[in-house]
Amino acid sequence: MQAMAESKPSTPLTGAKSTPVPRKRKPLHFRDVAPYVFISPFFVLFFVFGLFPLLFSVYLSLHRWDPAAGLSAMNFVGLENYIFVITNDDWFHTSLYNTVWLALVSGLPQHLVALPLAFFLHTAFGRWRNSVVGAYFLPFITSTVAISLVFSSLFSRDFGVVNATLTALHDIPGLGWLFPADKIDWGQPQYTKWMISFVVWWRFVGWNTVLYLSAMQTIPKDLFEAATMDGARPWQQFRHVCLPLLRPMVFFAVTLTIIGNLQLFEEPFILTGGTGGIDQAGKTAAMHMYATAFVDGDFGTASAIAWLLFMLIAAVTWANNRFLGQNDKKA
Repeated sequence: MQAMAESKPSTPLTGAKSTPVPRKRKPLHFRDVAPYVFISPFFVLFFVFGLFPLLFSVYLSLHRWDPAAGLSAMNFVGLENYIFVITNDDWFHTSLYNTVWLALVSGLPQHLVALPLAFFLHTAFGRWRNSVVGAYFLPFITSTVAISLVFSSLFSRDFGVVNATLTALHDIPGLGWLFPADKIDWGQPQYTKWMISFVVWWRFVGWNTVLYLSAMQTIPKDLFEAATMDGARPWQQFRHVCLPLLRPMVFFAVTLTIIGNLQLFEEPFILTGGTGGIDQAGKTAAMHMYATAFVDGDFGTASAIAWLLFMLIAAVTWANNRFLGQNDKKA
């Protein structure tokens, strides 16, 4: 018993600290850092070509700068560029009006046509549906330059097919849909925005049709069969079965339309020869921003225009979310 008592370890005193055993640092191997090496190109490219230009444009919008004089020529002016654009830049007001007009006239009909068209393709076509959808989708993947040049020829004042058809059917003289900015006598600017809106609508209605059709294909067929057994006609099925379930896709498609149409640049730029036409009837806010930067050389004001346009897009998108996205949050 005495030997066992002597061999029993003594209880450590209360409050005594045990000495930590030092751990050997594990040697660093390539496999430990390999994932970070492999994803680093994305972050490098993002910081160089994404984040840095974004932050630099914010900085630039607060300065007056002549690019030819170098970065040392930057003159801090605060919010002066924003105040000038909002209060004194009449061409910005005109281009912003044109942008909103084109966004409404070309954007809303896209969805009013694409929704019933997608439902018709979904219900009426069988194995040929993909071919028909491909034909509608073709304008979206076609080069914007090619589309604009084709429509410039079609709507030409003297040799266009559209004016020739109007003259043959209704004896309407040639309309100046598009016109060179240096020929004032050709000026019929009231038709320019309508023509640009038609081109934008024609190009993107197929894209929205594909979006809605893909969403319709996820709706269970049992719902349509039950509606048919209850005596619902195709229009009633579209209104009471299809539309409520398509609300998330409608919100997504309308959001894309808002962002794209408020940034409209390529179609009006090519169709009007980069000038916007007489009285700037086809000049959008993005075109005015481009001209301010690369024609006038005022990059500070152009950056302010870009951020004001961003604020407008954010505000309209927020309103669209409140209108179309609120039911999804409640659900």
